Amino acid sequence: MTFSWDDSRTAFADAAGWFVRTAALVSDRWDQPALGEWDVRALVGHTSRALATVETYLARPAPAAEIGSAPDYFRATRAAAAGPAVAARGRDAGTALGSDPAAAVAQLAARVLALADAHDGTALVTTIAGGMQLADYLPTRTFELAVHTADLATALGIPPDVPATAAAQALNIIADLALTGGLAGPLLLAATGRPGLPAGFSVL
Repeated sequence: MTFSWDDSRTAFADAAGWFVRTAALVSDRWDQPALGEWDVRALVGHTSRALATVETYLARPAPAAEIGSAPDYFRATRAAAAGPAVAARGRDAGTALGSDPAAAVAQLAARVLALADAHDGTALVTTIAGGMQLADYLPTRTFELAVHTADLATALGIPPDVPATAAAQALNIIADLALTGGLAGPLLLAATGRPGLPAGFSVL
């Protein structure tokens, strides 16, 4: 499925808005366990990087596009994503949100959404995987916002109601990764209620 730049901007904005609203519900639960070794603050910190990297990478123009799609980005970063540095960056990002993390998230989202709206998707940005067109990179951020806000909602005991626009892009990426990774069968079985999903199953 192909998404237009307007579709991608809308999905990103919807995912960011959901993240902001969910972070505002944390209240005094920032130290509560959330995901793996992360507490809620660290999870929110990690998720906020899905916004912050757009700003950071736009400030680092790339000479050429080396990664051609969102699924290619995840394939290229698979090893790095499994490393301990990811967890540490999440904790550091959570600390950097300061005394009012929810407000910091809202301010960051407003700034980055305005920045995305000022572009047409053709800008070349330098990501950790290599040069990418912004139109190809932004769906990776929507994916991260969708998945980790769902993690946050689950940790807070509220339904993970992913916005439809963001879910469509995230599921499109998941389908591509499953197909190229030979995992379509297990994914189809899991999605249709069959038991026996392998332990630790992930398309990432």
